[in-house]
Amino acid sequence: MLTTLAIAGYRSLRELIVPLGRLNVITGPNGSGKSSVYRSLRLLAEAARGGLITSLAREGGLPSTLWAGPERFSRAVLAGEFAVEPLRRKDPVSLRLGFSGDQFGYAIDLGLPLVNDATRFPLDPTIKRECIWSGPVLRPSALLVDRHGPALRTRDERGDWQTIPQPVASFDSMMTEFSDPRSAPEMITVREQIRSWRFYDHFRTDADAPARLPQIGTHTPVLANDGADLAAALQTIREIGDPAALDAAIDDAFPGSRLDVTTQDGRFEVVMQQHGLVRPLKGAELSDGTLRYLLLVAALLTPRPPELLVLNEPETSLHPDLLPALARLIARAAAHSQVLVVSHAARLIAALEREEASQSIVLEKPFGATRIADADDRDLPAWKWPTR
Repeated sequence: MLTTLAIAGYRSLRELIVPLGRLNVITGPNGSGKSSVYRSLRLLAEAARGGLITSLAREGGLPSTLWAGPERFSRAVLAGEFAVEPLRRKDPVSLRLGFSGDQFGYAIDLGLPLVNDATRFPLDPTIKRECIWSGPVLRPSALLVDRHGPALRTRDERGDWQTIPQPVASFDSMMTEFSDPRSAPEMITVREQIRSWRFYDHFRTDADAPARLPQIGTHTPVLANDGADLAAALQTIREIGDPAALDAAIDDAFPGSRLDVTTQDGRFEVVMQQHGLVRPLKGAELSDGTLRYLLLVAALLTPRPPELLVLNEPETSLHPDLLPALARLIARAAAHSQVLVVSHAARLIAALEREEASQSIVLEKPFGATRIADADDRDLPAWKWPTR
């Protein structure tokens, strides 16, 4: 389980250290940085899949994603006596992402290429430093895998450093370029941990949404990000998962209703018998809210729970009366996975806060920089960034 998430220099996240528990609810006003926290987790996941630089490029590259405020706030600015004014930069351009748990920690530091580098991609970030360490806090003695620019070194069985002869490209993470289980088993462990993370964000529920249409069905223990294999995922839960929990989740939200999956020529389709109707409704006939709830049911009742499950605004399109049932589903999933929910739905937040082992993280954004409301350094977990 992750105990700390750290982000520095990304959008409004000038320097944010977030303590994490089993069930985490991130909330706050519009524009407070909730989506940036969600995106930063996705960027960390992309580092283990080889898509970090591409993902940043889609956001406009470093010029669009870097913290846009000053490096530091003076006391006079914080007191409201002077306006924020641009100052000459003293520190290097840096976007840093990291996390830690009881077992391992990981951090990556991205910056701009050197001026004299012969490249036509001067605005693409380059990876300056990348580290894996044991325990919750980075210490020199705890370092296990260490990358400085293209140079990579690992510790051997005796704890001595050994240099990997093959350099790592500036745009590639060491997690995708080096995977020797003998000399760096910790990297394999951390990489597979990150690759197991699952993200669900704004399922499509429009008239042409894939989840409404019959689809070729195969065993689907993990719902796709777009929900296109909804019917197969629900049938997989019924056959190799927890069918009683599936029926309970439907009855909890829609009393007296029954969910089924029909098959024809290998194509699966969701149908739902609702109380008072003489025929079941097909996926194309379901309301947006009903379809979205079914998608969340399939994601949360997965027979293969991930290490980390992240939901971004799952309340979208749902009637407020469905939110308590959704909260119970999320709490059930937290028994098998660490869960992080980004939401601004007061009823969902209140229901989740009543669950055992849940913690609410309220964000605010004074002077454009996101921080955790009513928290000082003593409330935050210890964190140390690797230096360049």
